[in-house]
Amino acid sequence: MRNLFVRESGNYKTSYSDDMKLFGTTGAKVKALLIVLIVLALPLLVSNYWIGLLTLCAIASVGAIGLNILTGLTGQISIGVGAFLGVGGYTSAILTSTYGLSFWIALPIAGIVTALIGGLFGIPSLRLKGLYLAIATLAAQVIILFVISRWDSVTGGTAGMVLNRPSIGEFSLSSNTGYYYLCAIILLLTILYATNLIRTRTGRAFLAVRDRDIAAQIMGINLFQYKVMAFAISSFFVGIAGALLAHYTMIVSPELYSFHVSIEYLAMILIGGLGSIFGSILGAIFITLLPVSLSSIIDVLAAFAPDLYQLLSAFKDFVFGAVIILFLIFEPGGLAHIWLNMKKYFRLWPFSY
Repeated sequence: MRNLFVRESGNYKTSYSDDMKLFGTTGAKVKALLIVLIVLALPLLVSNYWIGLLTLCAIASVGAIGLNILTGLTGQISIGVGAFLGVGGYTSAILTSTYGLSFWIALPIAGIVTALIGGLFGIPSLRLKGLYLAIATLAAQVIILFVISRWDSVTGGTAGMVLNRPSIGEFSLSSNTGYYYLCAIILLLTILYATNLIRTRTGRAFLAVRDRDIAAQIMGINLFQYKVMAFAISSFFVGIAGALLAHYTMIVSPELYSFHVSIEYLAMILIGGLGSIFGSILGAIFITLLPVSLSSIIDVLAAFAPDLYQLLSAFKDFVFGAVIILFLIFEPGGLAHIWLNMKKYFRLWPFSY
């Protein structure tokens, strides 16, 4: 007979099916529900300006999660994210503006086209790794932007293309609030997919390739298949983010997808935390809001020293680079690791063990 005075503690998983559950406890389900409700309620609590910023954060989060699948989970470095954003944006622009297709058809096609191109440029990853792979993805950035700039009859060349906001029947998502909800829903679906991906056979193969690719190959993992698959899946979400961004700004132009954009997305996953879905979101929010915060600080300081306005404006790039360096030195785990440490601290407080 079971001892009635013995009380079980902790969260124990006694079967593989329990380990594979997305929400293992009731508390996890409640937290997920609260997060969804907060995301949906935010437009009711903030101004239209902040809704626009939150929309940009949601779009950047989708792209950052896609990049983190490639770099954080599989260990494949890519510095051509800006060009793949451009592929998604231009594909959606061409399909909607030139051929008159619906946004709801153009959006998934933009992701699929970007995935195909990303998988194509991911083929060298079988032979290349580290810095050499980074240079190969940089070549992809140059090639794609060259094609976009020179293919005037399709892409409009350097002049770019003009887009419209999507609509559902007669209801147009022209307002920031409507477009925010669209991006928030796509972000939630992206989080759900990426979280499940880590728990599947494919996700675990990605982790094995990242940690020890030779050992993974000896175990029977097809390196070529999973490396190209990682590039394709990553590029799909980057392409979706590019299409969302294009219809939000309602313009696509080669200058919008420069090498600087690729560095920003790398900074998102480095500052947020490699291999962390939550870290990708934190990094995307941080990098998106950092220029806004710096501009506000500069405006305040310029009120006291107007002559230093240009100098302070140039100081923003210095701060951006310094933030990345400081995170790499003092907190390589990123914002996700800081959040985890805070949770552990308050869970054990006031005890030190």
